[in-house]
Amino acid sequence: MDEQNKLFFHETQKFSKWVRAAFILDFIVFVGIMLALFWYLRDEPFRPFLLILILAVFVIPLAILILFCLLTLETQVRSDGLYVRMFPLHLHFKKFALDEINEYYARQYKPLMEYGGWGIRYGSHGKAYNVSGNRGLQLVFKSGKKLLIGSQKPDELVEAIRLASSVQP
Repeated sequence: MDEQNKLFFHETQKFSKWVRAAFILDFIVFVGIMLALFWYLRDEPFRPFLLILILAVFVIPLAILILFCLLTLETQVRSDGLYVRMFPLHLHFKKFALDEINEYYARQYKPLMEYGGWGIRYGSHGKAYNVSGNRGLQLVFKSGKKLLIGSQKPDELVEAIRLASSVQP
């Protein structure tokens, strides 16, 4: 990264180990139930739709489990803007120019009440990118739109934006 695009802040977050463990446990229980059902129906005449249904029932939850284990929220503040990506849903960073931001501050929030949970969420308070915790950076853009970025270091994130804004051309 060149001097023109200096990095002021970087944070990488994943769902907590407990959340990932809960998803894995749910998947194991689900697979066990499906195997029991398959074993119970083994003597039934072959029905192609039953095989397709069972495959779909394994593949879809497995894909969701893998997604949750890989999901990573990455936040960067560079001299030319705030960058956010939710990998693997976003392969490239989404850039928010600092001069488009009207207001920013660290705050505590209620993920379930305000946004309906974690991930990329839309709620009555705007859009949110979050994977854990209940603290983050609230952005209010000049357009009036709001974005909350979950962070374990919201005060450092605010300070990084302040510093990056002060060195903008």
